[in-house]
Amino acid sequence: MKRAIFDDIGSYPLPEGTTKEWLKEAFANVEPYKNKLYELIREAMWQKINAGVEVPNYPQFQNMISQFIEPILNGGRTEAPLLIKEEEAKVVEMDALEEMAEEYMEKNGEKLNLRICVTGPIELFYNQFPPPVYIDVLSNLAKSVGRFIKHAIEEAKNYEVKCVSIDEPSMGLDPRIEEEGIITALELASEYAYKKNVDTQIHLHSPIFYETVCQVEGLKVIGLESAANPSLLALIDKKQLDTYDKFLRIGVSRTDILSMAAEYDEIHHTNAFKDKGVLETVVNEYDGPEKVEKRLEKAYSIFGDRIRYAGPDCGLGTFPSQELAYLVLKNTSAGIAAFYSGEKQ
Repeated sequence: MKRAIFDDIGSYPLPEGTTKEWLKEAFANVEPYKNKLYELIREAMWQKINAGVEVPNYPQFQNMISQFIEPILNGGRTEAPLLIKEEEAKVVEMDALEEMAEEYMEKNGEKLNLRICVTGPIELFYNQFPPPVYIDVLSNLAKSVGRFIKHAIEEAKNYEVKCVSIDEPSMGLDPRIEEEGIITALELASEYAYKKNVDTQIHLHSPIFYETVCQVEGLKVIGLESAANPSLLALIDKKQLDTYDKFLRIGVSRTDILSMAAEYDEIHHTNAFKDKGVLETVVNEYDGPEKVEKRLEKAYSIFGDRIRYAGPDCGLGTFPSQELAYLVLKNTSAGIAAFYSGEKQ
């Protein structure tokens, strides 16, 4: 049995006392805020590592749309409409992690493996434009996404980009999205990472377009939010994965904290967001190591070694504290480890 790699999707709660307004200002004008901003990013990354995440994503504190679309729309940073200059396609968080990665290498004798997430071209297009799809516009967006990926891989010194995720949460959920242009756009976005033998994921919230995604040569791993929605596993045909040589990223811990809390409150007549300690109980109830282990066991019974990654369904940015987010990651690590222990071989 091949061991799935434990990664996370990216977003993470802000530390107590830090506001979204401050964060937005800091990312917009990095230099005067650099020390505090970089420390905030590094501290969150250490939390992910200490929780046991094997390939942690850079802590994505920014809005997933504005983080990428704002520089792409900035005429001073583009060489053509919606085509960002290569030197401008920077993910600030990666710069912040260089010093931390050097410290990690000194402690562990090896480079830190990182996952990076970029918002996909389909998501960006439909956020900015109504249908129909203009392929030239979509293609420039896709090339820009690819340049963010290329810059992160090329500029890495003390870390190694192990995995790249193209995030397309609206595909299959937004009824405006049609199949036209999807394959072309995703090929352009994933091309560089694929050629560099970096694992390429697509993060979906619905598997409706997974057959289309299977046709994209540059994407190797399809992500499923199967912890909150285990029925999604039945919608994927393992034979098709075998035919196209695709793999899965399986969600084994739930991240829909509002739904979990509401369910728990209804059963136990509590108020999880007001009663002290209840949210921790909620996390341990829905994302305890034994629950994680069972979810992974079920997924393996269906897909076997077609599972390449496992971790939380989605990002943890909606959690009310870093402590709770850390608990999810810690429980996930323990559950995955239990599954791969001697009893499960």
